[in-house]
Amino acid sequence: MVILPAIDIKDGQCVRLFKGDYSTVEKVADSYMDTARAFENAGAEWIHMVDLDGAKDATQQNKDIFIDVAKNTGLKVEVGGGIRSLNTVEMYLKNGISRVIIGSAAVKNPQLVKDAVKEFKDRIAVGIDAKNGYVATEGWLETSDVYFTILAREMSRIGVQYIIFTDISKDGTLSGVNAEQLEQINTSCPANIIASGGVRSIEDIKICKKLALYGAICGKSLYSGNLDLAEAVRLSRE
Repeated sequence: MVILPAIDIKDGQCVRLFKGDYSTVEKVADSYMDTARAFENAGAEWIHMVDLDGAKDATQQNKDIFIDVAKNTGLKVEVGGGIRSLNTVEMYLKNGISRVIIGSAAVKNPQLVKDAVKEFKDRIAVGIDAKNGYVATEGWLETSDVYFTILAREMSRIGVQYIIFTDISKDGTLSGVNAEQLEQINTSCPANIIASGGVRSIEDIKICKKLALYGAICGKSLYSGNLDLAEAVRLSRE
């Protein structure tokens, strides 16, 4: 299993949100580069980075930060937030980003996902973020009528190999992963599932591993000291 420590960026700063609520923004680190290098030193091979400004308004004002981490650390970078055109996907992938996450567009513009997967194959991931099981879009500000497992099956059918699943009610809460929904999505489609939201401690890493997930994203648990990244990485590789 792969452990992906997370850095969320808003206005150029490393922050965390509570349940995706932008009014709860909290700065968690002074330097994105120092934080990324600390993750690398702890044994991480991947880093999960989110452009919170992009998620809300589909701009890429923080793109230089993500590209900087990709070019100046040994980490493989996956980036999400506001990626709603093939040009944006291509821009990131040509500048050292290893995997690009398409979120809202998977619901509103599935053709973009089809085109991206056709051209870039396994370098494309889809982020499925759900409130009460229904997929949320536009930086989690809107909720669709699409159930999360239905979207996962549709994305798998068009060739998506990686799906990042977030239960929004768990995100940033340190309340534990939603094992029930993670099992549902993992058994509903053949894609590699990455758990996101709610990781509290090493016990959640054990749960994700027992569910045979591809990976787990850890954010607030690392910044709060509840989870030791080096320990999580070691466990994931056993």
